[in-house]
Amino acid sequence: MKRVLITGTAGFIGFHLARLLLAEGFVVHGIDAMTDYYDVNLKRRRHQMLLQSQGFTATECWLEDADRLAEVAREFKPDVIVHLAAQAGVRYSLENPRAYLESNIVGTFNILEIARELDVEHLLMASTSSVYGANEHMPFRETDKCDTPLTFYAATKKANESMAHSYSHLWGLPTTMFRFFTVYGPWGRPDLALFKFVDAMLESRPIDIYNHGDMYRDFTYVEDLVRGIRLLIDAVPARVKSPDEIEEWDSLSPVAPYRIVNIGNSEKVRLLDFVDAIEGELGLKAKRNYMEMQKGDVPATWADATLLKKLTGYQPQTDVRDGIAKFVAWFRDYHAK
Repeated sequence: MKRVLITGTAGFIGFHLARLLLAEGFVVHGIDAMTDYYDVNLKRRRHQMLLQSQGFTATECWLEDADRLAEVAREFKPDVIVHLAAQAGVRYSLENPRAYLESNIVGTFNILEIARELDVEHLLMASTSSVYGANEHMPFRETDKCDTPLTFYAATKKANESMAHSYSHLWGLPTTMFRFFTVYGPWGRPDLALFKFVDAMLESRPIDIYNHGDMYRDFTYVEDLVRGIRLLIDAVPARVKSPDEIEEWDSLSPVAPYRIVNIGNSEKVRLLDFVDAIEGELGLKAKRNYMEMQKGDVPATWADATLLKKLTGYQPQTDVRDGIAKFVAWFRDYHAK
């Protein structure tokens, strides 16, 4: 069975991906810096659960520590690398942009160097729907131009895509970038809307609703997301001899074994409907604090996930109400509320 190195395994998505791969018999080594961007206890609990599997080992290491990172990778000898670790969060990038520069640019460069040195079968890396920036034509397609990022976080992720393409071209490194769309679900991050809303509502605190709720998001359930990543591991991009070989629906590069894939539910949900669904699940009414649009936010995201379906036969489809119910059940259990 393949050996997979995953960065960010104590994180929300990395934890779920590692758990899925371990259940399928993969050997997984996780790397995580356990940064204090949010509750480290939540991260440690995720790792504790993964460490119950014999197929999982882990190293606490910063992405910026090139020597240690390379030492760990050389010892593990991965067939596949899935790079998920990053300084996340759109709003935090307004407060501390340097953290994004160091983690997302320098850290990702270190991962690219390791993938090149070890000549892995497939490098998969996380990007974000935020790279679509000011684009207004929806649903977003992977072939759309993404030259108008609205936050430094989005800019670093767009830079990651460009960096990865250059390595793929220069060294023949098969690379898949995936753009995530508003991921939610059990074991989610405390800075994400669903976590914040449920926590506040259970404690009778008001919730902040930006742009007076006139916002739309393509909410993607985390288990659907990692199923998509798992299937993309086997969809290894190949270099084409001629651009004519590329199907019109494909984002495959004409000059590199490199592809970008959206992973989204392909359904935009109005923020106010999202809040209504949370109220219905909790049996509580939210105290709504309507606010103006926050700097760097976009009014809507919506994925065209045709390429994911073409490559894997799979399409995320968890209804947002079902996903919210699963999150609330986990939240009540984890926090004993």
